Amino acid sequence: MPDSGDAAEAAEPVEAPKPVDAEADAWAKACAEDLAAEQARHRAQYGTPPGSAAEELRKLFDAVADKVGSLQAPMAGMAAQSAVNELINQAKSAVEPVIQRNPEVFDHLAAAGSELLAAYRSAVENHERRWAAKDTTDPRDQGPGGGEHIDLD
Repeated sequence: MPDSGDAAEAAEPVEAPKPVDAEADAWAKACAEDLAAEQARHRAQYGTPPGSAAEELRKLFDAVADKVGSLQAPMAGMAAQSAVNELINQAKSAVEPVIQRNPEVFDHLAAAGSELLAAYRSAVENHERRWAAKDTTDPRDQGPGGGEHIDLD
């Protein structure tokens, strides 16, 4: 006589594995291949896209260090060149831990800088437009000679 616990377990329906939708897999694979091909074409045409602001800062430090190291300035001398290299290395070592801990900070700073630059450009363009048009309706642009003649007799 079977145990009632075994009968209860045998009576529970066992969930059959769901069939894999081959069409969905083929579609996902085709999309991934198309995306990879488009990214490769874009890289070939425009070069490698810039990385995060933190990665770009690292590249900047490396490029400056390489450039300073490659300069052969006879007047500067070896002492000045080594001092500049030391200064660059100190700056790089001070910034590197911050980059590693908080790389998103540099992305935010870069975005803020872009917004400030856009605001500055907007202000300058508006001022240049008014100046180029020589708008005489604005009393600030008339200067000292823009008043009316008053007869004192």
